[in-house]
Amino acid sequence: MYQFFVEEEQVHSDSISITGGDVNHIKNVLRMKNGEKIRVSSKSGQAYFCHISSILDDEVIAAIDSADETGTELDNHIVLYQGLPKGDKMELIIQKAVELGVSEIVPVAMKNCVVKLDDKKAAKKLQRWQAIAESAAKQSKRTVIPTVKQPVTYKEALKIASELDITLVPYENERGMDATREIMGQLKAGQNIGVVVGPEGGFAPEEIALVDENAAMHRISLGRRILRTETAGMATLAMLVYNLDV
Repeated sequence: MYQFFVEEEQVHSDSISITGGDVNHIKNVLRMKNGEKIRVSSKSGQAYFCHISSILDDEVIAAIDSADETGTELDNHIVLYQGLPKGDKMELIIQKAVELGVSEIVPVAMKNCVVKLDDKKAAKKLQRWQAIAESAAKQSKRTVIPTVKQPVTYKEALKIASELDITLVPYENERGMDATREIMGQLKAGQNIGVVVGPEGGFAPEEIALVDENAAMHRISLGRRILRTETAGMATLAMLVYNLDV
């Protein structure tokens, strides 16, 4: 069943109006017909099971069959602070993080980042990254589209993360999974959780020192093997899903 997102004002008492680029996608790419089932989510997070009742030139009308009371979202707001990686790795990270239930993704410029983004490059990248987040949200039947934020400095990231209930920092020099299991086991539904992942070159010593100054931030181990930056965030998010998706 295909998934689409609409603004709140497009949802009516018994139908939903789908406009914009999704109209062409429904008509000419998916070649859908009247009567076919779809799932539609509003920006407020409410999802509906619908069937297509009318396909017009610039609008598709979906009749509401029922509301999706179960939903697909975690009860936690999870923010991934990702050290900027090389090449197109950020696209993969965004795609998989959205599938795993992240709420926001914040690209972070860190000391060992090879990539340097000026404002012009960042704006272009951000548009592409947000489109990937939306596509991944549709594929994984998310009820909301996670937001990819403007890149920030490492100190800015830690300042924002310090306002969350708890922030996890996978660190390659941290040893022992027992502490990781203990922290994961203490997490509760409704908490705002941050995950800070370093770039290819890892965290600089002074960056880890800043983590240790904040009582709400915890270094964790992901095992005895060194994980790539694009793997570390996924591994941490998968652990969170295991502990919180009930």
